[in-house]
Amino acid sequence: MAYNTIDYKIINNVLTLTLNRPDNLNAFTVEMANELIDAFNAASNDDAVRAIVVTGAGRAFCAGMDLSSEGNVFGLDETQVPTLDDMNTRLDDPAILHGVRDTGGRVTLAIYDCTKPVIAAINGAAVGIGATMTLAMDIRLASENARIGFVFNKLGIVPEACSSWFLPKIVGISQALEWVYSAEIIKPDAAKAARLVKAVYPAETLLEEAYKIANKIANNTSAVAIALSRQMMYRNSAQPHPIEAHKIESLAMFYASVDDGKEGVSAFFEKREAKFSTTMSENKPPFYPWW
Repeated sequence: MAYNTIDYKIINNVLTLTLNRPDNLNAFTVEMANELIDAFNAASNDDAVRAIVVTGAGRAFCAGMDLSSEGNVFGLDETQVPTLDDMNTRLDDPAILHGVRDTGGRVTLAIYDCTKPVIAAINGAAVGIGATMTLAMDIRLASENARIGFVFNKLGIVPEACSSWFLPKIVGISQALEWVYSAEIIKPDAAKAARLVKAVYPAETLLEEAYKIANKIANNTSAVAIALSRQMMYRNSAQPHPIEAHKIESLAMFYASVDDGKEGVSAFFEKREAKFSTTMSENKPPFYPWW
């Protein structure tokens, strides 16, 4: 699909997704949500994409939901009276999908399901959904100009975009609750200290540093092994017992060992760089997806 609110560009197997409403500080809209979902799904199925970098155009990453929309600014249908049973049994019913479900959550679920590593290059303000969408990304880098805020309670609403699942896992329950309760704007050094972001860089070198990580992944690893490893880490870490991880790891190791694993071992003994040839479109193991 053609995109109006984001830019989609692939160079050297690295996709750059740029939130592209700079005149509105890249404020989030339902249209942007739908475009991001489409973009992550497309990237997930595109063998030309080996890693993804997400950033914002102009001076902001994403200043949160565009609150200037008419009606319900979150795009929700106020004529409905949804129940938990509706969420359990009618999640993909069009009335629930478009009128009740959190748009930010639909985006982060698309990121969660993605088969490619995702790196956030937080170049400026990242507030509300601008902050929570990055939680589903694997590595977060911040510019010295970044300002991050989980400001929901201050607006009378609650954390969204699956952030009540992601944020405590990243920074711990106490820090997550403090940030949500206080709705404070978090500076880059504080975000790094809490391990929300990996590192802080000058604005002019942020993307360069993000691409260093992306290119290292894209050029030196097996596409299938990366896709499996990403999903194994997220999904198995939430399992109630390690035996569940063992089951999946056993299958993943079996299929990897008879495919790219052979090339990896040969390269090791021959003291050369491995030349992995598998792709998810052609070599996806038969047990994937297992959930």
